[in-house]
Formats: sequence, structure tokens, C-alpha cells
Amino acid sequence: MRVVFMGTPDFAVGTLNAIADAGHEIVGVVTQTDKPVGRKQELKPTAVKEAALKRGLTVYQPRKLRNNPEFLETLKQLAPDVIVVAAYGKIIPKEILGLPKYGCLNVHASLLPKYRGAAPIQWAVIDGEEKSGVTIMQMNEGLDTGDMLASAAVPITKEETGGSLFDKLAKAGAELLAETLPKVEKGEIHPVKQPEESPTPYARMISKADGRIDWSLPALKLECFVRGMDPWPAAYTSFAGKGLKIWKSQVEPAGSGEKPGTVLAADEKGILVQTGENALRITELQLEGKKRMQVSDFLRGHRVETGTVLGE
Repeated sequence: MRVVFMGTPDFAVGTLNAIADAGHEIVGVVTQTDKPVGRKQELKPTAVKEAALKRGLTVYQPRKLRNNPEFLETLKQLAPDVIVVAAYGKIIPKEILGLPKYGCLNVHASLLPKYRGAAPIQWAVIDGEEKSGVTIMQMNEGLDTGDMLASAAVPITKEETGGSLFDKLAKAGAELLAETLPKVEKGEIHPVKQPEESPTPYARMISKADGRIDWSLPALKLECFVRGMDPWPAAYTSFAGKGLKIWKSQVEPAGSGEKPGTVLAADEKGILVQTGENALRITELQLEGKKRMQVSDFLRGHRVETGTVLGE
């Protein structure tokens, strides 16, 4: 098949490679514009652009898709049989959706209709789900509301982080898309419509501010929250006037009548903190300006008094 691929971050690279390795003709790769990064604000290409150039593919980086007749004409000249979209990061307008013979197929990192939206991977971990997965969807003008063509489930382990699930779903999505494309071409797919109104959680985009820990929540929810926010933006609180990122924690069936956020104990086993229900034992952390470390190492250089309230 003649394929135009649209994607931006690491998540999409595996799918791009899978399409190429399967022998399809990738006639163009569309990705977002290079972004300035670091202190020097040097322009950095997207992960998809780097992968595409290594394969000698033609890359397009339009600043916008909507009301862009020049780019629309470029797509028409490329004459793709299908457009595959994986974490591109922009809404695809109607005139592009209807352009290819087989339309636009999206690799979405959830088991639709659950977790429509921009951050399905992190929210599945944060919400304590036991499984996630990927869905190949026929795109329409709605937000992740198109007909479902194929899906594959992936279990979420008790140690799963947003980062580790990201890697698993990227691999699963690439494999599922490669399996689905030939079936679409042969007419072997039977699309399944999604409900018009989804009662399930919506996976809104996560911001840096979302990482702040609310100690009034139950310890079980906070343990999931810590894992879901890893690696970005990381779950964080404050200690001694500095930001404190929490990387690993565990629920303890303990607690007292202390205010949520109060340190109940601090020793080599970790820092035990009162929550809204039970307690959370912090075992790995990172103080602002310092390296990530085990609590036992942290306590060698910092005194954490019982009764200290984190986040104040």
C-alpha cells in the first residue's frame, strides 16, 4: 500500500518502522516542526523525523493542517492509499480524513472507548487499571470516536510506570497496525462503532502542575499516582522549602490522626507519610538540584524529623 505516516514522539517510531519493514511504500512522513530545547534553545527534530531520515524517507513539517491548501495539494499528489496516524499531536481536518481510499487509521494507546484523549497511558496507571492496550481506529472528525478496527490488550503490572507502559504499548501498537493494514486492503475488517457518549474516563492532557501530590488522597491512589507520573512530570511535593520528587513508594496499612502529609517515621526502610487513608512509605526520591536516590542514602545527608509536614 502507498502510505503517508503522521507521527511525532518516540511512541510512533515503532509503528513507522513496522510499516516500512512490512514492505509498504511510505510516500511521505508528516511530523511536527522542530522544537527549541535546552538552555541554548537549539532546534531538535522529532523522534519520527530522525527515524524517517535514517530510512531515506521524505519528511514534511507543516505548521498547520487546517486551512493549508498548499499542504493539502501535496498530499493529493502523494496519492496515498491510507494515512496512518500515531501520536501526531494535531487534529486532522475533514479534507484530509477523506482523502485516501482507506481513510486515516489511528493507533490509539488505550482499549477504546476507554481513555479517549491525549494521555491515555498515564491515566490508566494513575487510575489503577489492571490492563490497558491499543486500538486501531478509523478516524473521523470526533476526538478518538471513530470505528474500531482492531485491538490488543496489555496487562498493567503492580510495578508499572507511565514510562514502562508507554514502551509496551508502542510495541503492541506497531505490531497490531502491521497486522491490520493488509486486512484493511483485503476487506477483511469488520468495523465496530463506539458508543456516542462514553461513560468511561477521559484522558486529558497532563501538565507539570498535575504532578503535585495531594496527601489527603488514600495511600493506594497515591502509590498509583507516583507510578503514573513517572517519568514526567513526576509526582512531587516539597521539603524544607525545596521541591521533592517521589519516584517509588508503597502502601502501608498504618496511620494516625495526624494531618495528611505528616512524616510518621523516617529510617532506612523509607519515609512513612500520613495520607487520607493509611500511610505511604517513600523509598526512592529526588530533592531539587540533586540526583535520584534511595531514601537510605538521602537520610545520610538530610535529617527528616517526625512531625514534619511535606508540601508546606
